[in-house]
Amino acid sequence: MIWLIVLFAVLAVALLARIYFNLRKVRAASVRADWDAQQISHLRSLGSDPFQPHEVDFFFGMPTEAACQVLAKQLGLEGFSVDVKPVPEAVDQPFSLHASRSMRLSVPDMQALTRRFEELAGVNGGRYDGWSAGVVPQRLSD
Repeated sequence: MIWLIVLFAVLAVALLARIYFNLRKVRAASVRADWDAQQISHLRSLGSDPFQPHEVDFFFGMPTEAACQVLAKQLGLEGFSVDVKPVPEAVDQPFSLHASRSMRLSVPDMQALTRRFEELAGVNGGRYDGWSAGVVPQRLSD
């Protein structure tokens, strides 16, 4: 009978741990998605027109030059300009990959790119560090 109580307690702890870690994962994804929305909102507050094309810079930390080349090739085929620089002082990700492309800024599109780039970086052993863009003022109609 005691072994049944112990088994039940172990299963309960495992279930609670799974719930806890799934909630953390959902919360982390929400924070990343909010970051994209906040970035676009900040650019708009500075007078940027999200409907105009922006030169958007995307940043990745990568573990090896070979991993950089795999990611650079894939991004290049998708129309991104890519450059790679060694960062010797960065122990865990000693290569920096910078990709850029002109595009309009929409929250759903940027959130989708963030999710995709996090996955691509992770598959290649790296990490996606986010994006930035400058202010593009609204065009005045004639």
